[in-house]
Amino acid sequence: MRRREFIALLGGGVAGWSLAARAQQAGRTRRIGVLSNLAENDTEVLSWVTAFREQLQRAGWTDGRNIRFDIRWGAGDLSRLSRYAAELVSLMPDVAFADSTPVIAALQKETRTIPIVFVGGSNPVGSGFVTSLAHPGGNITGFISFEPDIGGKWLETLREIAPSVARVALIYNPRTHTGQYFQSIETAAQSLVVNLERLPFSDAADIERALDTFAREPNGGVLVLSDPSTQLYLDLIITLAARHRLPAVYPFRWFVTGGGLVCYGVDRRDQYRRAAEYVARILKGEKPSDLPVQVPTKYELVINLKTAKALGLSVPPTLLARADEVIE
Repeated sequence: MRRREFIALLGGGVAGWSLAARAQQAGRTRRIGVLSNLAENDTEVLSWVTAFREQLQRAGWTDGRNIRFDIRWGAGDLSRLSRYAAELVSLMPDVAFADSTPVIAALQKETRTIPIVFVGGSNPVGSGFVTSLAHPGGNITGFISFEPDIGGKWLETLREIAPSVARVALIYNPRTHTGQYFQSIETAAQSLVVNLERLPFSDAADIERALDTFAREPNGGVLVLSDPSTQLYLDLIITLAARHRLPAVYPFRWFVTGGGLVCYGVDRRDQYRRAAEYVARILKGEKPSDLPVQVPTKYELVINLKTAKALGLSVPPTLLARADEVIE
């Protein structure tokens, strides 16, 4: 064989191998690591994960065909969360998905290279997850559920639906809550002449003991702050609020469908869908550093009239008119 023919054949072989390799790489099964600080038996959370999967499928990524999921559930146990974060990173996923600030922190500790898409991360700039919302700058991006000034709006909503409230308890877990809402709540409390009392907790016993004590004095109300830990105890909090006849404002709709009085917050299922869109874009080659962190553009107000009636509250027509959903 002449030298020119040999080189041409070799070149064609290399090109063919390169094309085949690229095709194999493009066709390989991608791995998505999902880490949640919630519980696997939470049906509401499972519906969000289903929405996440369905949105990925609409974008061309189907579980069992070209992607696979590795899911871990922390269920409020921060040591378990840390262990699972290390475990998922060791599996080298193409993208990791995080559902809260503690999860983002646990994953960031393990990797600064694997792309991480989050929902519900509070104060991502202050927490050191991103450089700025518009230009994240690293391996993390996603969708925050609330901006800091929402705290004042929660308090205003509580006073609007329960004007006699003069004392307000703030329920949160200091290990998982960033405290970003306190300033706006305190500012609103001054103008509304409301006394605030912080009720930090670490477990169910703390919540029950704190609310039992708080309810001994009249004219009390409750703000349940956005925190993955409050969701783990939502049934208990709703039960205690009803038992002590405490009007309460919650951060998400499912608290109200579960019997809570009123919520003002984002549609979490929609955030999971939007996060899936970011994951799909990263799987196609975009960088998380180039995908801006998204802030909510709309909040939903949901009122449970049955609970209002049980508490002896007459919901103002102006508040009913603004509601996105009224549960009879």
